[in-house]
Amino acid sequence: MNTIPDNQAGARRRRRKHSDEFKANAVAACMRPGISMAAVAMAHGINANLLRRWVQEVEMTPSAGLTRTTPAPVAKAPTSKTLFVPLSLPAPAAPVPMTDIRIELQHGATAVTVTWPASAASECAAWMRELLR
Repeated sequence: MNTIPDNQAGARRRRRKHSDEFKANAVAACMRPGISMAAVAMAHGINANLLRRWVQEVEMTPSAGLTRTTPAPVAKAPTSKTLFVPLSLPAPAAPVPMTDIRIELQHGATAVTVTWPASAASECAAWMRELLR
């Protein structure tokens, strides 16, 4: 889709040459916050891809003189070097002796308590799966 109207109908289009001032004005317009590059390109009568290339060239060249018009950077708090801080942890508690697995089931007025040895926990899990199917 061609969004740039033809100046001369039927005449062969020639490559246009844009002045550095024109390019700088178009790129500066793109740098404003909230401005669409496509809108700037249409307003200046150029292709958006061409404008994007100009903006990228300016961003790649540090001495171009154009800067983005963004708020000034907030001063960062001074960063300190990360240091290792040793912590003393309490001694591990004595291992808890294995106790039995106790399951209490209640259905209406009926209550059932099942005690299963902890050493056979996998069998208890299989029994529970079968029970809850």
